[in-house]
Amino acid sequence: MNFSFFKKAPVKPNLSFLGVDMHSHLLPGIDDGLKTVEQTVSFIRELHEMGYQKFICTPHILNGVHNNTPEKIEAALQIARSAIIEAEIPVTIEAAAEYMIDDSFENLLKADSKLLTFGKNYILIEMSYLAMPFNIYEVLFELQIRGYQPILAHPERYNFYHNDFKRYEEMRDRQILFQINLLSLSGYYGKEVKKIGEKLIEANMVEFIGLDMHHEAHLQMTKDFTSTKAFYDLVEKIPLLNKTLL
Repeated sequence: MNFSFFKKAPVKPNLSFLGVDMHSHLLPGIDDGLKTVEQTVSFIRELHEMGYQKFICTPHILNGVHNNTPEKIEAALQIARSAIIEAEIPVTIEAAAEYMIDDSFENLLKADSKLLTFGKNYILIEMSYLAMPFNIYEVLFELQIRGYQPILAHPERYNFYHNDFKRYEEMRDRQILFQINLLSLSGYYGKEVKKIGEKLIEANMVEFIGLDMHHEAHLQMTKDFTSTKAFYDLVEKIPLLNKTLL
């Protein structure tokens, strides 16, 4: 017997309620994301068709792995912008960075180096997946007294927080904003990450949803997941700030 009629019909992806993606690796050849400008144009075209109007690309800045600088990121941004204009895709593309909190980042702070931000002086930060930096709160405080508003990228993916939810609450008590990955909610990174992502949403601890897109598998899973009613049921009540970045 064919039970296919019991399945929920797919919906057409419509991410216009987000409007802006503020975490991606779509700039060409600059980190572990897209490699060519042709890929950049192709991905942005498809994401625009899904409802995105603006992209704030955030290449990794990770000393010894992705040695990016504001100048290098700006150069990649200009290449992407020119290609998107030539392809006549009606979107806005900007760039900031995803900063790893490590010794090198602390050195940037000590040197009062230019840090790449977006929106209301937002700065996107991440931690190692292995362990929380011992001085994370001191670094966050230093950012705040300099006028930056830290956004912690994908908090749901830090396994060392999973069994100690109070760590998340401590971050929130220090006025740190959270950005979760859209794909985390699909189960792409595993059941536990999905569970924590949903718990953060239920606790009203999420301001931004980001794609954190690196490659074709991410794009395909994004299209698949946003074609389900379950996705919209999960996120429709979150008071997200993505669209304030337009």
